[in-house]
Amino acid sequence: MKKVITIFGSSLPVEGDAEYENAYKLGALLAEKGFDICNGGNCGIMEATAKGALEKGAKATGITIKHFSSRTNKYLTELVVCETLFERITKLISCADGFVILKGGTGTLLELAAAWELMNKNIMGVKPITCHSSLWKDIVTVMEKQIESEKRETGLVSCFDRVEDIAEYLALKLS
Repeated sequence: MKKVITIFGSSLPVEGDAEYENAYKLGALLAEKGFDICNGGNCGIMEATAKGALEKGAKATGITIKHFSSRTNKYLTELVVCETLFERITKLISCADGFVILKGGTGTLLELAAAWELMNKNIMGVKPITCHSSLWKDIVTVMEKQIESEKRETGLVSCFDRVEDIAEYLALKLS
């Protein structure tokens, strides 16, 4: 069974935007490394990663919420519809062998925080969490200082400037 990478990110980028194109490239790279992907199932970064993965022969699972008004994307090989946001986040996290956090807003921050906290509290085993963009690098740096002051495990989240490096890192960590 292939390992699954759950990807979190914004629903706002459209084809042609740098964020969309990076996400598309990431989906393809992860598929080439032998991973299937999972994401929130909607548009933007979720569509881009699913499209890239599907074009390279990987499965792309979307996990969404019944009450979201946005459409699911057409590149999904499987769709799971949840009743609540927290059910969705739980499913997105539990199906993953590793995570990628792409640029996003408070929803993406919530998803990163949930995965990170489950590991930090030993509720879930350690799985690689990777972040892309200076936004996350800044947030992770601040949080790592706090986590260190609490004498808890640091280094659970790795930040990268290039999606190619994320795909390489996950392939090494999960091989």
